[in-house]
Amino acid sequence: MITIGTLYFFSGKMGAGKSTKAKEIEQTENAVLLSEDEWLEKLYPKQINNFDDYLNYSKLIKPLLKEHIQRILKVGSNVVLDFPGNTTIQRKWLLSIASEINANHQLIFLNINDDQCLKRINKRRNEEPAREQFDTKETFEYVSSFFETPKFSEGLNIIEIK
Repeated sequence: MITIGTLYFFSGKMGAGKSTKAKEIEQTENAVLLSEDEWLEKLYPKQINNFDDYLNYSKLIKPLLKEHIQRILKVGSNVVLDFPGNTTIQRKWLLSIASEINANHQLIFLNINDDQCLKRINKRRNEEPAREQFDTKETFEYVSSFFETPKFSEGLNIIEIK
């Protein structure tokens, strides 16, 4: 009998610590970590200059990545997706990766207040100058305006971290 891996994904505002938590789970669950930011940077270097660019390129990679992730899960490996699950639509796509192949999933909801997120963004911007263009209070406020709190009614296995 083949065991299917577990899919881990995240919800939380910009600066909540999703990437940091993804790296932790990669280690603790012996999982394959896939980062949307890394894929986009490798496939479309210097082509993402604003939020609309991000949305367009993100949409392009999802069909290929979905199949790739499902193949990894089917061989029994756990997968951690450092992709945003901050809207109902994003979470629906993430959940479909697991549900279509009857894999288990876990949504880690990092419920961190705005002030703490902004402090982390400022720190990250100072440590990673390449992020200076996007890691701003204005971007945080704009992106946060789309945030939808995850709900169990979406069919999600949610673990909330405050």
